[in-house]
Amino acid sequence: MPNAARVAAILVLAWACRPAETPAGGQTETQPSGQAAVTDNESVKTIARIAAESPDHSTLVTALQAVSYVDVLANPGPFTVFAPVNAAFDKLPPGTVETLLKSENAAQLRTVLLHHVTTSAYAAEDLRDGMDVGMVDGGPVRITREGETLVVGGAKVIASVRASNGWVHVVDGVLVPPAK
Repeated sequence: MPNAARVAAILVLAWACRPAETPAGGQTETQPSGQAAVTDNESVKTIARIAAESPDHSTLVTALQAVSYVDVLANPGPFTVFAPVNAAFDKLPPGTVETLLKSENAAQLRTVLLHHVTTSAYAAEDLRDGMDVGMVDGGPVRITREGETLVVGGAKVIASVRASNGWVHVVDGVLVPPAK
């Protein structure tokens, strides 16, 4: 390849790989990448896509983005995610979410998020009263049934959605990991 062609190819490659410009206000937008960026309107949605498209889970999605877990929940799994709605995060003491979202608290946020995920696909009918489910953070979550109501770690399951890579059980509370 002649030198001029090499230089042109390098310049094109360098331009294509440049960092995204920072919009006014100094914050960069986080766009889905990897598996989370795949769009497919015909297949069953992944857990990541279900959460991202739910207006009731914007706080959860923001937390997942803060620690780069969106792509993980777009992978094949199987996973079961107990997904708190925005109102569940609102029940936490004032400032908790904002504190967890700070970069210096990423390890703590990861632990909280991993306490909402198990590496098995549990449909609601698979979750039996008195069952302890091992979560990805290593802690257990107790399942109880109060009549027809399914409760996970003290949070009520208000909906269940089948995903291509597992289950999303929408919960009305944030599951707090046990102190270590």
